[in-house]
Amino acid sequence: MDDRRRALARAYELSAGFLDTLDERPVWPRATYEEMLAALGGELPAAGCDPVEVIEDLARRADPGIAGTAGGRFFGFVIGGELPAALGADWLTSIWDQNAGLSSLAPSAAAAETVAGQWIVDALELPHGSGVGLVTGAMMANYTCLSAARHAVLARRGWDVSARGLFEAPRVRVVVGRDRHDTIDRAVRFLGLGQDAVREVSTDSQGRIEPAALAAALEADAGPAVVCLQAGEVHTGAFDPFADAIAIAHSHDAWVHVDGAFGLWAAASPGLRHLTDGMAAADSWATDAHKTLNVPYDCGVALVRDPVALVAVFGVVADYLIGAAGDPTERVPELSRRARGFPVWAALRSLGRDGLAALIDQLCARATQMATGLAQIPGVEVVNEVVFTQVMTSFGDDARTAEAGRRLLAGGEAVFTPATWRGRAVQRCSVSSWATTAADVDRTLKAVRRVAQSL
Repeated sequence: MDDRRRALARAYELSAGFLDTLDERPVWPRATYEEMLAALGGELPAAGCDPVEVIEDLARRADPGIAGTAGGRFFGFVIGGELPAALGADWLTSIWDQNAGLSSLAPSAAAAETVAGQWIVDALELPHGSGVGLVTGAMMANYTCLSAARHAVLARRGWDVSARGLFEAPRVRVVVGRDRHDTIDRAVRFLGLGQDAVREVSTDSQGRIEPAALAAALEADAGPAVVCLQAGEVHTGAFDPFADAIAIAHSHDAWVHVDGAFGLWAAASPGLRHLTDGMAAADSWATDAHKTLNVPYDCGVALVRDPVALVAVFGVVADYLIGAAGDPTERVPELSRRARGFPVWAALRSLGRDGLAALIDQLCARATQMATGLAQIPGVEVVNEVVFTQVMTSFGDDARTAEAGRRLLAGGEAVFTPATWRGRAVQRCSVSSWATTAADVDRTLKAVRRVAQSL
């Protein structure tokens, strides 16, 4: 027990020191993967080491390879920060070390997950009673929801996929927009449906699915179908026209899934809820808690209107388990797993309904500030319509745009990350952290201006 206390005390000191210097640290890692392999590698020592020495050694060696994702100027990919209450709860989660699969074994963990799930459903104005499971991220949330979808659409055709598998089953089509996230395709492959099951339909200039094209795709085949829509296209932040698209899909007896890794949370803001009008009529939804909600990694959220569809896929009975109806493990692919419900519960409890809306509004306000400032820099073009938290920029031709991104990363003041939109190189900025202030945006804009002038 003394070793535990000593290790935790030293870890706290090093953690506090990291946070104290976060604003001055380069936001992008200072070392490459190969350099970190050399720093952390070597033969496994024959003899062990004092826990405090291990903690100190790890912090020292790893430091150059740590990105500043917890700070206010990391706008790469779509990575949220860590709300203070969620961070503290995550530490407790590690200390308690609960296996959250069974309510009998970990009643507090199971209850926290259940309550947090109910709060999310309520905050996003989704159907009461929807099943909620916490997984590693939006990739697995999409997989979880599409597993339920596969079961349901085949059951409507008289095929029990859990009992009979996919051999000789009716072919399931997965109808998607041109600009869906790659995790949808990955989930389709995981499910054994095959890439050939994907039917791609056209989208508009911002990546929104075109209802007429969706209708045509569904009318082309009478087989079972799953339609995947988006709440927040990963480049532009655009939202699909849910009311029209869902009505079309349901008229063809299709299951509708909404991939909302970061954008689903717009439904919790009265000022932004219009972006998600009609979304609640879908059959399932996926999002991340470690993006817009700012819970520490890792935590994705799978939501399914009919919880029975989740249990049909993931329910398990084993003689050695003390199982009960409603156990968390019935809603997700994992059996043993981390108690992700504690940090999610803490994040939502610390914010409350009003604070959650304010967090989302703040992220959008900072994105608007960023877009406005970028548009005023000579040689910089904002490529997308900024409706949520995503801002795409071009610095001219593809070579200049790529070089601008490299120079911004090398400067260490802020992070944008490269992407391609409609065949054109862009730098993508995603405002996802509660820690981002107006001053952080101004500091980033100064760094971008220096880069643009240097090209």
